[in-house]
Amino acid sequence: MSFLGFGSRPQPTSAQKIAAAEQELEMVTDMFNRLTESCRKKCLPTDYREGELNKGESVCLDRCVGKFFEVNMKISEFMQSQQQNAMAGGGSGRIGGFGA
Repeated sequence: MSFLGFGSRPQPTSAQKIAAAEQELEMVTDMFNRLTESCRKKCLPTDYREGELNKGESVCLDRCVGKFFEVNMKISEFMQSQQQNAMAGGGSGRIGGFGA
Protein backbone atom coordinates (compact mmCIF):
# COMPACT_ATOMS: atom_id res chain seq x y z
CA MET A 1 0.00 0.00 0.00
CA SER A 2 1.30 3.43 -0.82
CA PHE A 3 1.72 6.21 1.70
CA LEU A 4 -1.67 7.75 2.58
CA GLY A 5 -3.31 5.77 -0.20
CA PHE A 6 -1.84 7.86 -3.01
CA GLY A 7 -0.94 6.03 -6.18
CA SER A 8 -3.28 3.11 -5.57
CA ARG A 9 -6.26 2.49 -7.76
CA PRO A 10 -9.60 3.43 -6.27
CA GLN A 11 -11.75 0.38 -5.64
CA PRO A 12 -15.08 0.29 -7.48
CA THR A 13 -18.19 0.52 -5.37
CA SER A 14 -20.85 -2.18 -5.26
CA ALA A 15 -23.06 -0.09 -7.54
CA GLN A 16 -20.22 0.25 -10.06
CA LYS A 17 -19.57 -3.49 -9.93
CA ILE A 18 -23.25 -4.23 -10.52
CA ALA A 19 -23.40 -1.74 -13.40
CA ALA A 20 -20.29 -3.29 -14.97
CA ALA A 21 -21.75 -6.79 -14.61
CA GLU A 22 -25.04 -5.66 -16.14
CA GLN A 23 -23.21 -4.01 -19.04
CA GLU A 24 -21.13 -7.15 -19.63
CA LEU A 25 -24.25 -9.33 -19.56
CA GLU A 26 -25.93 -6.99 -22.04
CA MET A 27 -22.92 -7.16 -24.38
CA VAL A 28 -22.78 -10.97 -24.20
CA THR A 29 -26.53 -11.22 -24.82
CA ASP A 30 -26.25 -8.87 -27.80
CA MET A 31 -23.37 -10.89 -29.26
CA PHE A 32 -25.31 -14.15 -28.78
CA ASN A 33 -28.38 -12.68 -30.47
CA ARG A 34 -26.34 -11.40 -33.43
CA LEU A 35 -24.60 -14.78 -33.72
CA THR A 36 -27.81 -16.82 -33.69
CA GLU A 37 -29.61 -14.50 -36.11
CA SER A 38 -26.71 -14.36 -38.57
CA CYS A 39 -26.00 -18.09 -38.58
CA ARG A 40 -29.70 -19.00 -38.67
CA LYS A 41 -30.18 -16.85 -41.78
CA LYS A 42 -27.13 -18.37 -43.47
CA CYS A 43 -27.63 -22.01 -42.58
CA LEU A 44 -31.27 -22.84 -41.92
CA PRO A 45 -34.07 -22.79 -44.49
CA THR A 46 -37.15 -20.77 -43.62
CA ASP A 47 -39.41 -23.77 -44.24
CA TYR A 48 -38.55 -26.43 -41.70
CA ARG A 49 -38.82 -29.91 -43.14
CA GLU A 50 -37.42 -31.96 -40.26
CA GLY A 51 -37.30 -31.71 -36.50
CA GLU A 52 -33.54 -32.33 -36.44
CA LEU A 53 -30.69 -30.59 -38.23
CA ASN A 54 -29.38 -32.40 -41.26
CA LYS A 55 -25.64 -32.84 -41.73
CA GLY A 56 -25.27 -29.87 -44.10
CA GLU A 57 -27.09 -27.52 -41.72
CA SER A 58 -25.08 -28.76 -38.77
CA VAL A 59 -21.74 -28.30 -40.56
CA CYS A 60 -22.79 -24.85 -41.77
CA LEU A 61 -23.76 -23.77 -38.25
CA ASP A 62 -20.51 -25.11 -36.82
CA ARG A 63 -18.43 -23.19 -39.36
CA CYS A 64 -20.54 -20.05 -39.00
CA VAL A 65 -20.15 -19.98 -35.21
CA GLY A 66 -16.41 -20.66 -35.50
CA LYS A 67 -15.92 -17.83 -38.00
CA PHE A 68 -18.08 -15.47 -35.94
CA PHE A 69 -15.93 -15.99 -32.84
CA GLU A 70 -12.67 -15.86 -34.81
CA VAL A 71 -13.60 -12.51 -36.35
CA ASN A 72 -14.85 -11.22 -33.01
CA MET A 73 -11.52 -12.09 -31.34
CA LYS A 74 -9.50 -10.47 -34.15
CA ILE A 75 -11.53 -7.28 -33.93
CA SER A 76 -11.19 -7.22 -30.12
CA GLU A 77 -7.42 -7.69 -30.33
CA PHE A 78 -7.14 -4.96 -32.98
CA MET A 79 -9.21 -2.52 -30.93
CA GLN A 80 -7.15 -3.23 -27.80
CA SER A 81 -3.89 -2.67 -29.68
CA GLN A 82 -5.21 0.58 -31.15
CA GLN A 83 -6.28 1.76 -27.70
CA GLN A 84 -2.88 0.87 -26.23
CA ASN A 85 -1.10 2.67 -29.07
CA ALA A 86 -3.24 5.76 -28.57
CA MET A 87 -2.54 5.76 -24.83
CA ALA A 88 1.18 5.09 -25.25
CA GLY A 89 1.60 7.81 -27.85
CA GLY A 90 -0.57 10.24 -25.99
CA GLY A 91 -1.90 10.76 -29.47
CA SER A 92 -4.91 12.44 -30.86
CA GLY A 93 -7.36 10.12 -29.16
CA ARG A 94 -8.38 8.64 -32.50
CA ILE A 95 -8.71 4.89 -32.74
CA GLY A 96 -8.04 3.04 -35.95
CA GLY A 97 -6.79 6.06 -37.85
CA PHE A 98 -10.31 7.24 -38.66
CA GLY A 99 -11.31 10.86 -38.62
CA ALA A 100 -9.57 14.05 -39.57
